This record gives sequence, structure tokens and C-alpha cells, in this order.
Amino acid sequence: MGLSGTAQRALHNAWALFVGDGIEPPHATASAVVADGPHRTLRRYGEPDAGAPVLLVPPLAAPARCYDLRPGQSLVQHLVDAGRSVHVLDFGTMDRSDRHLGFEHWVDDIVPEAIARVSELCGGRDVDLGAWSLGGTLCLLTAAAHPGLPIRSITAFGTPIDYARIPFLGPARHLGRALGEPALTAVTHLLGGVPAPLVQIGYRATALERELTRPWFVACNLADADTLARMEAIDRFQADMPGYPGRLFHQMAMRITVANDLATGRVRFDDRTIDLADVSVPVLALGGSDDVLAPVPAVEAIRRVLPGSPHVRFEVVPGSHLGLLAGLTACGTSWAHFTAFLDDPSAPVPTGPGASVGDVVRVPEFS
Repeated sequence: MGLSGTAQRALHNAWALFVGDGIEPPHATASAVVADGPHRTLRRYGEPDAGAPVLLVPPLAAPARCYDLRPGQSLVQHLVDAGRSVHVLDFGTMDRSDRHLGFEHWVDDIVPEAIARVSELCGGRDVDLGAWSLGGTLCLLTAAAHPGLPIRSITAFGTPIDYARIPFLGPARHLGRALGEPALTAVTHLLGGVPAPLVQIGYRATALERELTRPWFVACNLADADTLARMEAIDRFQADMPGYPGRLFHQMAMRITVANDLATGRVRFDDRTIDLADVSVPVLALGGSDDVLAPVPAVEAIRRVLPGSPHVRFEVVPGSHLGLLAGLTACGTSWAHFTAFLDDPSAPVPTGPGASVGDVVRVPEFS
């Protein structure tokens, strides 16, 4: 077709992108709801009698579609193809009526219930947990608070532990310390949480260059439908981001961000403390080389806060915060590490000249 064909493709894509229904229809791998309730919809992907169970736990303030972004960028489909029994927990949307919900609601109720349900559906087998970003925090806290749960392993994609190692949060941490808890409590009480539009704006701000260069990017790729479809999938993902409940955001700000509790290994919620030393299952942590929300040093801190885990493995993979989970290279990098870990979470971690830089084995006596 030559130049004429390129022009025709560009015109077709421009119409679809700006006037029509989009370059590519929204994607959703076929699933069945196996449990439901407020902020706890549980979906099964693949056959009901498939292999070993995996439960994917999303972050708060991010849609569960992070695990099923589009064809070729779906961790769900990758695990189904690998013969796993895949389940995804979906927290749904948040509004002002949820303002009283805090971390405890997820750590003591929603996540444990989902783990128990998946184990039950899969013949009482222990469950491998996979989680992105703050979802990893929920899984670690749940495992520490409830060591009797049927958890086989935890894999955390881009889950920050040391918030002092996240440069863009520096001003917010200083402001939080200056204002103190009463001021933040008043703000979160007034708002009832963080509304979805503010979460969406905040997430876009972490990739400001992408947002500013978007018109040029579209113009340069107007004849490339696949590239535009990837952009479109990310835009839809960002547009679906829900808000934070007021109580949880307050805990996130004061305990996780300002006090940096995770980095100490002990997280305090009112008169209760959850000790990460009580996590007693193997853990894999993956840090993205270009992640500004969870930089490698912030994620790598997990190596020093889980003394009770028999194996803690850390890997650096290419990608941004979303890219390390659902980017084009994820299949051969982070997903490959994940599936290899699932094959035997307790296997000795490679050491020596051929080992990954981030590999580490945690033995019981290590402290």
C-alpha cells in the first residue's frame, strides 16, 4: 500500500480514537464469580478443576483489571495458560459511605476470607498470593496478622517497604510531620477519603512526561493501531481508579508514609501492632528499574524486615510501576520470575557468578 496505505490506517485510527469507540474494545478474560460481597468480589479464571491455586490481590485505589489489562498484557491469562487455578479479588469502587474502613477491614476480613474461599474451592490446598503495589502490603500484613491462613507463598510486584526511599514523597512526609495527626484527621474527616478523580490525577502526575508528550506520541504513532491500543488500555485503567476510604488514607499517610512503619518491620494501627517478623512463608519481591512510585531501594528494603520467612528473594526487572506488572516485556521478566518461584517457593535461591544481583536467601537465624 505504501504511503497511501499508511494514510488510510492513520485516518481510520484517528476516527476510532477521537470519534468512534476506540482502537480496541475493552478487554476482559472470561471468568466466573465464585464469591461476592461489599468490596470482596472473587472471580475464577480458567477451569474450576485446574492446577495449584493463585490469588491475585489488587492495590486499594486501583482497579483489579491491572492483572488483565489487554491480550498479551494479562498476567491472569499467562497463569491460566501455565495450568494454574487463578482467582482475582476485586475491591470495587469506594465512596464516602466507606470512610470508616481502615487497613484492618482488609487485613482481618476481606483478604483472609478470600484466601480461605480459594483454598476451599481448590480442595483445601495452600494458596500462592500475588499482589501489585499496595496489594503486596495487604498480603504481607494479612500473613503476619493471621499465620494460620493457608498461604503457600507471597509475591509482591512493586511493593514499597521503605517510604523514606521514595524521593517524590519527601515533601509530603515533611508536611505530614509538620502538620501532625490532628490536622490530617480533620482533612480526611472533611473529605471522607480521597475521591477517585484526585487519585487519577495523582497517578497521572507520576508520569508527567507521558502526559505532556501524549499529543506528539499519538501523532507519531497514528498509523500504528497496536501502539495506540496499548496507550488506550492504560488510559482506561487510569480512568477506572477508585478512591481511598478516609480511615485507610489517614493510616496510609501517618503510619505507612510519615512514620514509615513498614521499614521498621512493625506497623501500628491504634492500639494494635502487626509484626512483619510473623510472616512465615517464602516471599518474592520484584522492583521495577524505572518505577518512581516504588523505586528499587524502597522495594529492596523487604530483605531486612522478614526474619521469620524461610526464603526472601528480591529481583530487579525492567519497567515502570505498571510496566513491571503488565508491560510488553513482563512475560519474559517479572512473570517468568513469578512462575519459576511458584514452581517451588522453598527452592534454594541461586548464588554465585550466574545469580541475579538481587537474589537473597533468608535463613531462620538471620536478623
